[in-house]
Amino acid sequence: MSQMPNPWVSALTQFDAAAELLHLDDALRQILRSCSRELTVHFPVRLSNGSTTVFCGYRVQHNVVLGPAKGGIRYHPSVDLDEMRAMAMWMTWKCAVAKIPYGGAKGGVAVDPAKLSPQELENLTRRYATEIALLIGPQQDIPAPDMGTDAHVMAWIMDTYSMHRGYSVTGVVTGKPLSIGGTLGRQEATGRGIVYIAQEAARNGLTKFEGAKVAVQGFGKVGSVAARLLAAEGCRVVGVSDISGGVYNERGLDVEALYRCVQQGARLAEAPGGDRINNEELLVLPVDILVPAAMESQVTGANAPQMRAKMVLEAANGPLTPEADAVLAERGIVVIPDILANAGGLVVSYFEWVQDIQSFFWEEEEINERLRRVMVRAFAEVKSLADERHATLREAATMRGVQRVAEATLVRGIYP
Repeated sequence: MSQMPNPWVSALTQFDAAAELLHLDDALRQILRSCSRELTVHFPVRLSNGSTTVFCGYRVQHNVVLGPAKGGIRYHPSVDLDEMRAMAMWMTWKCAVAKIPYGGAKGGVAVDPAKLSPQELENLTRRYATEIALLIGPQQDIPAPDMGTDAHVMAWIMDTYSMHRGYSVTGVVTGKPLSIGGTLGRQEATGRGIVYIAQEAARNGLTKFEGAKVAVQGFGKVGSVAARLLAAEGCRVVGVSDISGGVYNERGLDVEALYRCVQQGARLAEAPGGDRINNEELLVLPVDILVPAAMESQVTGANAPQMRAKMVLEAANGPLTPEADAVLAERGIVVIPDILANAGGLVVSYFEWVQDIQSFFWEEEEINERLRRVMVRAFAEVKSLADERHATLREAATMRGVQRVAEATLVRGIYP
């Protein structure tokens, strides 16, 4: 089995390309290439059988020039320091592209949460939260859910942090349950943002939307919402997959029925309605829009030549390697990059944080409309820069993000 490409190498390659196009000087490149803080923690957790296991976790802050650090917490066996570095850097550019006053961060624990009991998961979360408490805070670093974590995990982190402070600090995390300061619209935000970007791409002639054939890799928190909303808005979702495999029907799938099956505990690979496919086959389906919403580095230089999608809309972070980007650009396949396409979750997380700080909450319609405005503006700015510089949308988005952080760095100056 071939080794998975290193996401940190991909992130640095993308940054270097943008820095070259922006003619950044060497000192500024050095600053922006580096993560400002990297915390590695090893902590024991007592398991239900009475034994104790030591887990390894991380919290990485890439850059905090524009504001507090922001980024998800991931529970997955593959979690390592380079993955956290890459995700934190991408988050920095994502915040800047969306004009959200945050810097980029990422955290995680190398663990398979499915193998833990609910009590073990809570014990691990509370201990991990205690270990990273010296970095997080509502004005310092605000975690959110990611792969393997959810609103309940955020509730445990918020409660643990609050217990240490002696009072409730709702703004320390986003993606919380509504009952403790969460926001309406957060669960669907990333998928809804994907729809807004797809619609803007269609308005700009980059793809069709009404009746467009769509394939979605990853049918989890992001992919399932994106698939359901795209279908509801008039697209024809023909293929979906998850870790178990997938299903394909050229005439279109009943996405809501598939979602109900998965919610009831069925494996997507065994769901009715189409032919069985695996994840590799889904990536090369003949579709108008491919939405990779699973792990990073799914499309590489090896499988990019076989891809038949007309446009790739990155719902996951880093699903394409730089080698894949080059192949798709050469073949004329449009790629809407993660730091633009999947920013919806970040944007509504910011809305949640703002609401927590002011203790005043908005209606869901207002949240969705504010989200739409941010996504439409970000797309327009990136597309305009791409046209002006004859660049790909990836290059333009990364340039836009890097440029804003670079300008803020120069304005603030170097301390001391």
